[in-house]
Amino acid sequence: MSRLNRTDRPYDIVLFGATGFVGTLTAEYLAAHAPEGLRWAIAGRSEEKLRALRERLPGGEEIGVLHADVSDPASLRELSEHARVVATTVGPYVTYGEELVAACAETGADYLDLTGEPEFVDLMYVRHDARARETGARLVHACGFDSIPHDLGAYFTVRQLPEGVPLRVDGFVTADATFSGGTFASALNQFARGRQMIAAARERGRHEPRLVGRRASAPTGAPRYAQEVGAWALPLPTIDAQIVQRSAKALKRYGPDFRYRHYAAVRHLPVAVGGVAAVGALFAAAQLPPARRWLSDRLKPGDGPDADKRAKSWFSVRFVGEGGGRQVFTEVAGGDPGYDETAKMFAESALSLALDELPPTAGQVTTAVAMGDALIERLRRAGITFRVAASR
Repeated sequence: MSRLNRTDRPYDIVLFGATGFVGTLTAEYLAAHAPEGLRWAIAGRSEEKLRALRERLPGGEEIGVLHADVSDPASLRELSEHARVVATTVGPYVTYGEELVAACAETGADYLDLTGEPEFVDLMYVRHDARARETGARLVHACGFDSIPHDLGAYFTVRQLPEGVPLRVDGFVTADATFSGGTFASALNQFARGRQMIAAARERGRHEPRLVGRRASAPTGAPRYAQEVGAWALPLPTIDAQIVQRSAKALKRYGPDFRYRHYAAVRHLPVAVGGVAAVGALFAAAQLPPARRWLSDRLKPGDGPDADKRAKSWFSVRFVGEGGGRQVFTEVAGGDPGYDETAKMFAESALSLALDELPPTAGQVTTAVAMGDALIERLRRAGITFRVAASR
């Protein structure tokens, strides 16, 4: 089934989970920025909440409302049959996400989510990539702060380096922001499911084709003082490096031997030590159900800061790329990463899949593979910075 065969579906984009915190921000962004003639709808469990949201949105009378529930696979199948692109904010995805992925893979609808859960992404590859390739569906995970700035930032950096030579890229993340309840819930869930996460990665490894004649790696770097960015570099145990590695495996532009390392950049040593201790304490607490429940109650999915707090938040990801005798410094930067910019990235990803001329691809793919330059240009126009800071 080609994309052209899906133009008769009622909606170009359906946003599932639209009444949650990030879902509402995404709906507001789409209402403000969708081009004239875009056919889109909001979807979720409560039609009452959906209709109330639609009444608040500019041009709401043109926005569809669809009922769908993660506990009702038939409703998810019907939702996917009505859409060319389905974008979902309903997580944790390892708990609530698979039925919608399965429906999109079966019906040929493109699928986007905000997951940062490696276990979920690996399981979806094993179970649904093959069928999505058959139907033409593109399954694109991690379309928010996890992992668009890192995936597209590494892609942008590679594009500044020579072709056909071994390349090395390091990413350094700094931010001043409150991260979302959904992100916090996903992190707790991952820490508590270490064995399942390892098992899913191994199962993916048994199914995934191996590269022939090329290498792409994403090793965990050691903590160090990184003179190139003037900060302490702490390895980040997030999904981002895995996503970058998968883009490198899929695209020959990353060269014959590509390596990516992913860090948090912290200027002061005491803060760096405290950050390591805090992650260790969170990991330990996640192993104990009572402690995990207590932590979950502190910041729940759907919770978030007010607009004033978000307006003061920011992020920056600096990349150092080397290869072929050339070194380049690049940056991806923007405002509030956990909410406003995530909603922007998510909405622009959906618009790109629905409207842009893109490379032909199907199955589970990354943002760099599915949308690449087109999405970078969209995000630049939307106010997210992609720039070359220096090169030599």
